[in-house]
Amino acid sequence: MKDRSPFTPGNPVPVELFVGRTNQLEEILRNVKQARTGKQENIFLAGERGIGKSSFAKFVCNMACKERLLSVHVFLGQVTSLDEMVRRVFEELLKVSNTQSWYGKISGYFENKIQQIDLFGVAVSFHPTAEDTRELVNNFPEALVNIAEKIKTEKKGLFIVLDDIDAISRTPEFANWYKSFVDKVATHFDYFPISIMLIGLPEFRDNLSRNQPSLMRVFRVVEIEKLQEKEVKDFFLRAFNKVNIAVQESAMEIMVDYSGGLPTIMHEIGDAIFWIDEDGIVKDDDVWKGVISAAESIGKKYLDPLVYRAIRSEKYRSILRKLGVTTSFKKNEIVAKLTKEEKAVFDNFLRTMRDRGVIMIDQEADRGTYKFVNDIYPVYIFMEGLEHKMKAKQHS
Repeated sequence: MKDRSPFTPGNPVPVELFVGRTNQLEEILRNVKQARTGKQENIFLAGERGIGKSSFAKFVCNMACKERLLSVHVFLGQVTSLDEMVRRVFEELLKVSNTQSWYGKISGYFENKIQQIDLFGVAVSFHPTAEDTRELVNNFPEALVNIAEKIKTEKKGLFIVLDDIDAISRTPEFANWYKSFVDKVATHFDYFPISIMLIGLPEFRDNLSRNQPSLMRVFRVVEIEKLQEKEVKDFFLRAFNKVNIAVQESAMEIMVDYSGGLPTIMHEIGDAIFWIDEDGIVKDDDVWKGVISAAESIGKKYLDPLVYRAIRSEKYRSILRKLGVTTSFKKNEIVAKLTKEEKAVFDNFLRTMRDRGVIMIDQEADRGTYKFVNDIYPVYIFMEGLEHKMKAKQHS
């Protein structure tokens, strides 16, 4: 009986399954390690949705730890305030230090603002007063250096990852604060053993630039792209070998094709196939079932909130169904299939789908050609179309 899948849909990939991005990894580590010499580095890791930014950052944190840097990975999500962002940074520093020998050195710095919560072990919760939090925001460099100084016999510096900066990158307050933070470090600190990496979509970088035009000059920008076919194949082989499952070559080709080099989809497809396989050999039939299962999972996680629940327009839904199961389409060919009412909203439909990260302009094809951002979305849209037809027949 199967126990545990080697795949982790929805979570960063385990370090042992990390593949590819060697050049980007070397570039970032080269800069992160500058913290050991007292030189601050600011890195911006950019990449599209599902590209594996968080998994990449997790791997970088793991490597930074081997360089004797105290590494923290802070997820911001919907955080928009500096106070909450800074609180999370210091809470995470306390959490990763909780079971370490140096914990007492840094916990004392925060006096009675730490709560120890005993839940199957001891967890740490950091809740300073509003006044204390504002002081940490205003004196962020001083607080970080103080912590680095207290643990200098155990660690050579800090590496802080601020992941998913979507919401906070839209606020002028964050851009201005970060620029002031960097300027203060440059003018007041000869030795600052801290590297910081922001993570987000490319457009988040544009948000920062709009809010503070001079800010982007301080970052070393690293972009990660889709994995190559060989890297995707290596990932699947490594994961299935881990649980003693063989993969037929033809089945592997289908898995690679539908994954499209996107780690998010690789994990969804791999996980679905793992639970479907019954004989320890992944065959074509297992993969096709897995692709359909993964399409349903991905559709419910991403397309439903982006499109089906967010957009109530029946015209938009009808247009989606008319796109068929193809991964790319020409605008004029779809227009020919539309009703008069659908044609009137088609340009808005295309703009909305692009803004929501569902489709993109196909730069390699003829003018007026669009493609889905992955090969799984059209499978889910096709499935939704079939379900719609079945319901329509039942009510007719």
